[in-house]
Amino acid sequence: MMWNRISFSITSLLIGAIAAPANPPGSRPVEGRIHLVGRMHVARAAATATTITGNRVLIVGGMTEGGGALREFEVFDASTNRVVASGEMDESRVGHSATKLPDGRVLILGGYNGSYLKSAAIFDPRTAHFTAAGSMNVGRSGHTVTLLGDSTVLITGGVGDGWSFLASAEVYDPRTGRFTPVKSMSFARESHTATLLRDGRVLIVGGHRDRRANIVVYASTEIYDPARRQFSAGPTLTTARHKHEAAGLADGRVLVVGGSDPRDRTHFTSAEVYDPVANRWVAVSRMRIGRYKLRDTALRLRDGRILVAGSGRFAEIFDPRTNAFSPVEGDLGQEYAFASAVLLEDGHALILGGYDNSMRNSDGIWRFSE
Repeated sequence: MMWNRISFSITSLLIGAIAAPANPPGSRPVEGRIHLVGRMHVARAAATATTITGNRVLIVGGMTEGGGALREFEVFDASTNRVVASGEMDESRVGHSATKLPDGRVLILGGYNGSYLKSAAIFDPRTAHFTAAGSMNVGRSGHTVTLLGDSTVLITGGVGDGWSFLASAEVYDPRTGRFTPVKSMSFARESHTATLLRDGRVLIVGGHRDRRANIVVYASTEIYDPARRQFSAGPTLTTARHKHEAAGLADGRVLVVGGSDPRDRTHFTSAEVYDPVANRWVAVSRMRIGRYKLRDTALRLRDGRILVAGSGRFAEIFDPRTNAFSPVEGDLGQEYAFASAVLLEDGHALILGGYDNSMRNSDGIWRFSE
């Protein structure tokens, strides 16, 4: 079974993003710029990108243009704009996750390569090698991961064996190397988001279950309490959405942007903010363009603003003081779905990879700077 049949909402892999104008839309002042700074050794989409020591970025796995899973990884040095290390993992992976642990190592979990993977691996930046790190209780792809306040990692949902949608969750403890099941979510979810709240709980937002005519896109949310190791219902979104993105704000609120309808025909410009004090969602100003398939590409900058960089030819910035978006100068040349983005140690950001409307993968690496 090929990757474009199983995760990140399979049908949508064959649908391109909406057309963008030649210049960043809107009349607001331009904030920052993006420009091409390098090339990966391997063109890829739906990869993971994680900052490691020395302003370097670990780029792992992803999808080939034919829909398969990649085994290759590489390390990009953002100080010199060059790939400084590359190699292969023991297993190819797409739909996997990457989490930077408190000790600087990177935990790689699950994914798909013809099978739904239970396996975990840890990358050590000192040696630039992976080692096996045990197995999850459930093989899963398209799941979410959240580093909790006690340094454990919460894993939720995704797709598993038999193309099943998962409500299950588990916690990885890097001190023991063990995976422990916790109580399941109320709904099976894929293409959802998970965001750490300031009080240590985790907000699970939207997503979907099933495919095609049977697909259900959620407006529901759930909140995980690590003290009780269980989920409870959260407030309902103003718009049901999947393939969206979420980012925690410095004031404790959570921004959710974009996503799509069940058939992926409408790509949302809408955004909303969760207020944990009032426990409710409030719609805010719209983005300049519709975006979906933008997982892990909204980044909180040092000044608290949010860079939204995925699924569009242009990037834009959300200012939590005004609840409005402003365009960023420069463009990626194409609208790349399933690109990756990462915040660097120097406060800049990188945007890399993805595929265009013709399903061609990019090897490009762009830098956001102010």
